[in-house]
Amino acid sequence: MRTLIHLSDLHFGRIDTAIIEPLIAQIHELRPDLVVVSGDLTQRARSSQFKEARQFLDALPKPQLVVPGNHDVPLFNVAARLLQPLRKYKRHITQDLQPSYVDDEIAVVGINTARSLTIQDGRVNDRQIELARRELAAVDDHLVKIIVTHHPFDLPPGPQHHGLVGQAVPAMRAFALCGADLLLAGHVHTSSAVSSAGRYHIPGYSALVVQAGTATSTRGRGESNSFNVLQVQPHEIVVHRLAWQPEARSFALEATQTFVQRGNEWFEQKADGVLGD
Repeated sequence: MRTLIHLSDLHFGRIDTAIIEPLIAQIHELRPDLVVVSGDLTQRARSSQFKEARQFLDALPKPQLVVPGNHDVPLFNVAARLLQPLRKYKRHITQDLQPSYVDDEIAVVGINTARSLTIQDGRVNDRQIELARRELAAVDDHLVKIIVTHHPFDLPPGPQHHGLVGQAVPAMRAFALCGADLLLAGHVHTSSAVSSAGRYHIPGYSALVVQAGTATSTRGRGESNSFNVLQVQPHEIVVHRLAWQPEARSFALEATQTFVQRGNEWFEQKADGVLGD
């Protein structure tokens, strides 16, 4: 079994500073096998904000897999936005915009969905989809196969302020071909974990789609700061959501969902053992 920490939407430049040290300490206590950060490390893609984000990442356990978000592209500097949208991200965070991590139990591929010609939306292109498909198709089928993006392939219930990642449908068809099991994303600042079957009707295939809320930002949307802890093994994934408790100055378990795989489809296992979509 592998333990993954899933953080998203850090937004350095607009954070609750009281959260940082307790968050770092708790993540170390959890002894993760991999820390995943699904984008928006900064609020306005400024050098000072990237430096703060870099310091935060350096304080967390390794290995790590990080992808950028739309806030990591300059908003007001139009020339930088159009010509070198991720220059500061690559300088301070990582040069690798399609990072990967593979061990003997999991294979993880990150995809950059941030784009310079839109303010908040994102997309994947054909080349990125094909590269991810090839990488995951090349590993043994007994590994749990994971995709990480900033922009989501599904949306939590309730009022929506954002749309799906562009090219979601062809991407999902490619993910079905390579047997992707788990899709991790952020962007909407709201936590959720659902089967992809509710939105994508691909015969004989579904993935588990997990959204993380914002771990450290004050830009909440009615949900406490939170992060996900995933316990991943073949045919079973348990998703724990830990939420910030200001009085206790720590994150506490708020919800747990268990998903099991039957064939190439993922289903939520209810408390009574019944499987649902």
